[in-house]
Amino acid sequence: MTLLSVNLNKIAVLRNARGGREPDLCRAAQTCIEAGCGGITVHPRPDQRHVRPADVHALAAMLRGRVEYNIEGNPFAEPRGDYPGLIELARQVRPTQVTLVPDDDGQITSDHGFDLHRDIARLRAVVGVLVDLGCRVSLFVDAGSEGFDLATVIGVRRVEIYTGPYAHAFAAGHPGPALEACVDTARRAQQAGLGVNAGHDLSQANLGTFKAAIPGLAEVSIGHALIGEALYEGLATSVRNYLQILR
Repeated sequence: MTLLSVNLNKIAVLRNARGGREPDLCRAAQTCIEAGCGGITVHPRPDQRHVRPADVHALAAMLRGRVEYNIEGNPFAEPRGDYPGLIELARQVRPTQVTLVPDDDGQITSDHGFDLHRDIARLRAVVGVLVDLGCRVSLFVDAGSEGFDLATVIGVRRVEIYTGPYAHAFAAGHPGPALEACVDTARRAQQAGLGVNAGHDLSQANLGTFKAAIPGLAEVSIGHALIGEALYEGLATSVRNYLQILR
């Protein structure tokens, strides 16, 4: 079955808005695990707008040996304050997977992937370090991306397809072309020997259609919609609903 990795960034946003320690990310992670999720995702950024380095360490301690731990981020973002950089965080906590994303401080959220033909040369050394640390490496890519053979050569094991355009098209009532672009991208990535993950704006409304269209989908990382739905349904119920869709 496709693994559900719950992104806890929005829990951290709520905590940071008030200060203090509540809501607690580790308690939220525990609730998600008890409900059956197979992974936890965080995306620490240098500006520490949500998940902070201390959170990364606390989650690593409680997740180890239980579910997958996926840390996302820009490997080229410079250290700042308490943020030591994505590669150093990975070195310290050794997550299951590191998803490399070309975001910056000016983005409210990730909104594009790597251009493999343009970026593969500078990604090579970064990927090599992460592989040596024992991390599975995934690259965030747009639907329609090319160059998956290049990614395989440097040690990348998976790609995560950016599903924002598909989700927006689904909400507008015409998901066909955007979905087909994702399907074609997944097919070509798999043919190159890569596993396929997906994430961004996936929800209970649009996930079933997406999952049915992509055989062998390895993982979905879902945060914003799931946490929003949890305000009405409860966190454990929302996680279980997603798992039922994935089944």
